[in-house]
Amino acid sequence: MSNSYKEENQLNFEADHLMDLPSNNHQLDVEEKQCMSKELEKQVVDPKEEEKSKNEEEDMQNDVIFPVHSIDNGNGKRYDIMVSDSNLLSEHLGRDISIHCLLRLSRSDYGSIAAINKSFRSLIRSGELYKLRRKAGIVEHWVYFSSEALKWEAFDPNRNRWIHLPKMTCDACFSLADRESLAVGTELLVFGKELMDPIIHKYSLLTNMWSVGNMMNTPRCLFGSASLGEIAILAGGCDPCGNILSSAELYNADTGNWKTLPNMNKARKMCSSVFMDGKFYVLGGIAADKKTQLTCGEEFDMKTKKWCEIPNMFPVRTGVFETPPSFGSPPLIAVVKNVLYAADYGQQKVKKYDKDNNSWVIIGSFPEQATSMNGWGLAFRACGDHLLFLGGPVIHGGIMMEINAWIPNEGEPQWNRLAGNQSGGFVHNCTVMGC
Repeated sequence: MSNSYKEENQLNFEADHLMDLPSNNHQLDVEEKQCMSKELEKQVVDPKEEEKSKNEEEDMQNDVIFPVHSIDNGNGKRYDIMVSDSNLLSEHLGRDISIHCLLRLSRSDYGSIAAINKSFRSLIRSGELYKLRRKAGIVEHWVYFSSEALKWEAFDPNRNRWIHLPKMTCDACFSLADRESLAVGTELLVFGKELMDPIIHKYSLLTNMWSVGNMMNTPRCLFGSASLGEIAILAGGCDPCGNILSSAELYNADTGNWKTLPNMNKARKMCSSVFMDGKFYVLGGIAADKKTQLTCGEEFDMKTKKWCEIPNMFPVRTGVFETPPSFGSPPLIAVVKNVLYAADYGQQKVKKYDKDNNSWVIIGSFPEQATSMNGWGLAFRACGDHLLFLGGPVIHGGIMMEINAWIPNEGEPQWNRLAGNQSGGFVHNCTVMGC
């Protein structure tokens, strides 16, 4: 008898007895007798039902096990959990109560929960549970990043876990071309170009698999992007011919569809974007002449569908005139609790945006180990209530990937080192998924 079979029977046994609490009353009432009678009837094995059950068990074993995101147990091995066809928990608790409990669990536990039975697995893989979490305002943020062309990792800051995603399958051109990334809903989108055409590779948290996503109406690279729940907006960038764009598009992760939005006032590439106060902002970038560093920002009102230009919203960074603008990274910006922050890699300072005066105030310094090459190789992101820096120094020929965090307040940043891990290179792409 296999260990997985024993564990499954043990799970069912324990679940049954947890629900049957002992009573001091030794007299069974009518309802209890009827219940016992029904249970005894279930013990009578019908040959047809036995054969049906056997076939279902074989199908279940051949079915795909819900992914647990390849969590390393330290020995380089994974443990697959047998998925039970039992619905004991949902039968005893009821569907509504079961869902209510699941909503408040960490999504780190969902892989294990899905292994309990098919109902829970279906609930999680369908995306229904994440939609309900979104409606209830329950959001958990993980950081997704790539330091090697086709390899992606995730970091769960709630449990300090490193998680390896499946390796992407694409041609050599994709690994060499410019790539952008964006997390929206339960998807991670990686934009790039293969031999002939632009392409979007899509990772699904629900299936732990990569697939090819729907292409934008206007393919582009070097754009600004940000997400809010199940929607994301991409603005500016370059088309396949190198033309700098003023166009923008909205993506809905629930439908997989792209919708063209009104054009910005100014075309720009290598810009950065955020959502703040329910509006979408685009900051900085290089103008249509491919030389001018833009200092203006633009605000897109989701209700009126109109753009408003904000002069001098993102002043030219210190030292930017010493090298061509295209040598520096796009603005390193992030929003926490509707407050905009920027990481000035020239000064190694963190700044806070004053909305009332349209100005920036220096509030503190970078973490000690946060290094970059003109902003490249370093990530500055908002992760829930935290500001994060991802990056680190070269140590013994390798890169030590460090994650430093700070919860913004009125004081100077006090960076807390959350985790460190040996990495294959500098940070190429980084995004945060909240769901």
